[in-house]
Amino acid sequence: MLLVQNCFVAKPGQASKLAAQLKEATAAGGNPNHRILTDLTGEFNRVILEFEVKDLAEFEALMRDYANNQELRAKMAGYTDHWITGTRELLQVLS
Repeated sequence: MLLVQNCFVAKPGQASKLAAQLKEATAAGGNPNHRILTDLTGEFNRVILEFEVKDLAEFEALMRDYANNQELRAKMAGYTDHWITGTRELLQVLS
């Protein structure tokens, strides 16, 4: 099992907008194993989209779907306007 974390540092005043847009888009994407997290400590304005996949093959399939899912892409339109920087982490779940 892998845990995928897409971590964004939002522009000031944009974190709640980014979180809402990610929440709406993930609903359209059909991945039931996701959640949206916001910071309480650490970097300000941080928003994390976290989800689980069985393995790298499933992750790659989700990325292909993202590239071809027009409803999901429409919901994600303009999301880059809300953040400054971001990273993606793939973590192996051991328990």
